Amino acid sequence: LIFMVILIKVYTFIILSICKKMTPKKILLLLAVLMLFSCNTSTKNNTTPKNVILLISDGTGLSQISSAFYFKETPSNYQRFQTIGLMTTSSSREDVTDSAAGATAFAAGVKSYNGAIGVADDSTMVKNLVEIVSSKNIKTGMIATSSITHATPASFYAHVISRNFEEEIAVQLAESDIDFFAGGGLQFFNNRKDKQNILNTLTSNNFNIDTIGLTTLSSITNSKKVGYLLAKQGMDRISEGRGDFLPKATELGIQFLSKDNQPFFLMSEGSQIDWGGHDNDAPYLVSELIDFDNTIGKVLDFAEQDGNTLVIVTSDHETGGFTLASKKKYSTDGEEYDDYKEIEMTFSTTGHSASLIPVFAFGPGAEEFSGIYDNTAIFDKIMKVTNWE
Repeated sequence: LIFMVILIKVYTFIILSICKKMTPKKILLLLAVLMLFSCNTSTKNNTTPKNVILLISDGTGLSQISSAFYFKETPSNYQRFQTIGLMTTSSSREDVTDSAAGATAFAAGVKSYNGAIGVADDSTMVKNLVEIVSSKNIKTGMIATSSITHATPASFYAHVISRNFEEEIAVQLAESDIDFFAGGGLQFFNNRKDKQNILNTLTSNNFNIDTIGLTTLSSITNSKKVGYLLAKQGMDRISEGRGDFLPKATELGIQFLSKDNQPFFLMSEGSQIDWGGHDNDAPYLVSELIDFDNTIGKVLDFAEQDGNTLVIVTSDHETGGFTLASKKKYSTDGEEYDDYKEIEMTFSTTGHSASLIPVFAFGPGAEEFSGIYDNTAIFDKIMKVTNWE
């Protein structure tokens, strides 16, 4: 600091001495040159993130995202992104993926068959992101509005040949390196066919387990690991009283994982947007999408203040063939017409579709996520910009 002060004083003395011998016109020219030099030699923004938060809105395509712009009472947080890409989603054997193959692509960077959790197309185990980064003292967390053993979160810590093996997935979660998790799925831990109580395994592996509700950071700050299992299977719908579990759990996860100033990776999933699509239930879908949008807001607020966190928002696939169409109406003489002043939400399927999926990125390394690429590139790009691999 002393050296910098001396340098500034010497620099100022030299400039003043030069200016005494110059005309006003030459002084202005000198100042312009100095300003240009300062701009060209300024330090570049940090492009290597310390933390990564991956937000997955299961079953969400562009139409689902668009619904927030029409039906949310406040501005959508999606519009805060400047970097946007597109992603293809096919699995190794099918043009239309499911959540298991889609999340395995995100978590391990490999194509696999529908239903696969953390295994390649030949059913051999593939190392996932949590396993890779945990060995480097990077904290990890999983959050979902489904069961925490459901396809998307499971792909980040488990290895099974079928997503239906949720009791086995629960065992693998208890033995994993994950530091924080929150979601449903309690029955896969304490009401099992094999009569084991995996809650005991979690406790013996340093997890502080809560089955009542989310707590505050002060109540868990001294815990080594924390897990919340708050429903037998999936969490309640927003319309059935779940409240702001997803944004609150995500915020709490960020606080817990970052409390010791260590780098962290957090995956948080709005699982039930997909379920609304499968049910062709537009109000269900939109309410879950808005909840996810609110979660994006909490995460972006943290990332903007932190400055060292990369935020990626995407989906594994689109569900329901959801469309924001013009409302069908009938004239007085019984003729059908499209009323462009009103939106009618329609579906074309109760399953998944093969639409390209948007990818939104914010923070250090965000520019890497522009363009069009395969879903396996999400893993590759995270590893590239963080240097975690």
